[in-house]
Amino acid sequence: MLLQFFARSAIAATFALGASVVLAHGDVTPQPVDTGALPDLGKEMLTENPFREGNEHSAYREEAIKVGRSGYAGNCAVCHGIEAMSGGLTPDLRELGEWDDEYYVGRVTNGTGRGMPSFKQNLDQTAIWAIRTYVESLPRD
Repeated sequence: MLLQFFARSAIAATFALGASVVLAHGDVTPQPVDTGALPDLGKEMLTENPFREGNEHSAYREEAIKVGRSGYAGNCAVCHGIEAMSGGLTPDLRELGEWDDEYYVGRVTNGTGRGMPSFKQNLDQTAIWAIRTYVESLPRD
């Protein structure tokens, strides 16, 4: 009888923990991103990553990767995984190369309606492009 009590308690605890993990998916509180050393890209959203090699602000690429790493950790990793390695519930962001820049900006600024929030009130475009630059810098499997 005591063994059954402990077994039922263990099962109940497992379900409770599992439910809290599922509910946590997509529940992101956007974190500010310090873009200090990067140029202010203004309010009008660009349609191409300015930090990518060959673009206007490519001289800032290494700094953008550092800023993007921090921004990703505070805003994206909870759902998309450490270093963009998804566990399968969300897209593997290392495959972002398949998405054009305008599509990426639309997803980040408007959200998806399926769990990903809009970040347009919390991240300026400098931070948004820095995060994209960081993810693009990650090796693909």
